[in-house]
Amino acid sequence: MLHNFKYTLKTLFKNKILIFWTFAFPLIMATFFNMAFKNITNSEKLDIIDIAVVNNEEYQNNEIYRNTLEQLSDSNEDQLFNIVYVDEQQAKELLNDNKITGYIKLEETTKIVFKENGINETILKYVTEEIEEKSIMIKNLSEQEIEKEIKTGNYNINYDELTNKIKGLMQTETNIKDVSSKKLDYAMIEYYTLIAMACLYGGTISMNVINKKLPNMCNIGKRISVSPTKKKTTILSSLISSYITQLIGLALLFIYTIFILKVDYGTNTPLIILLGMVGSLTGLSLGLLIGITMLGCFLSGMMGITMKYIIDKNIPLINKLNPAAIITDGFYSLYYYDTLDRYWYNIISLLIISLILILISANSLRRQKYDNI
Repeated sequence: MLHNFKYTLKTLFKNKILIFWTFAFPLIMATFFNMAFKNITNSEKLDIIDIAVVNNEEYQNNEIYRNTLEQLSDSNEDQLFNIVYVDEQQAKELLNDNKITGYIKLEETTKIVFKENGINETILKYVTEEIEEKSIMIKNLSEQEIEKEIKTGNYNINYDELTNKIKGLMQTETNIKDVSSKKLDYAMIEYYTLIAMACLYGGTISMNVINKKLPNMCNIGKRISVSPTKKKTTILSSLISSYITQLIGLALLFIYTIFILKVDYGTNTPLIILLGMVGSLTGLSLGLLIGITMLGCFLSGMMGITMKYIIDKNIPLINKLNPAAIITDGFYSLYYYDTLDRYWYNIISLLIISLILILISANSLRRQKYDNI
């Protein structure tokens, strides 16, 4: 077994074409991705939005609006708005001169004014609606508390204390923060599919190795078939050498993208490595049976970051069985989610797929007999 392991390993590293696709090609693709997407994060980061607020009596008396907008306009890393406080005529002039996205005016109902529709306008509308909902909730809770006090016979109600109590029950700080540069880096999906492709390229290695062990494929296979060495021992040692070769290529890809290209895979490095190792095992297993690596990578998002979601939406079963999509989804879950439930689901799915493919392949290889070679 050890002899066959060493022989297979030497043979693999002497195969220049195979080594190119396993070691060099993923690095080349990573370089192209870096050139294409290195500025995408900065371009997606939200700019501070210039707005105006009509500083009338209704606004001054509305503590919820004042506090929330002040929080959103504080000069810190989460600043969303740059606010000027003016009268309505000045607000209209600023809007007509395109110096602000829109303005807010508090009357009996809140009024939002802007010239056109866009991302900034949508954000302004969303924030205003959230503040309005918070105001209604506080009003309703206040009425309920007042009703409770009256039912208990307490007619001497301290309304200021009651209002502060209600506000204390609610989260008055806004949850709207710009996390686009940290969480919404869509270019990472391309790197995830690249790693998935590198993992599944292990299928090419295993197909190459297994073909050399089959007597109907080459002269080496004929010699192996008549040797006293058990077939399962030969196949197992060959797969181990293939797996090690694949892991070396994957390690080079991680080292290159992390330390040279400065790709941020998040903080769960051990889990990232584990997913890569399990994905490589699935790639090797897949190579024993079928050669669909590039089709799988296409469906997982490499040829377009929306492809994975199109498949998920319309034919979800495909991506649930597609190893490339499962590997990509595993990296995606580590980068975007706070829990590991989805990650472990992907790990278990890959292990199950690997086991099934290995069992099917082993059964097929065991049944092969030749009357004449």
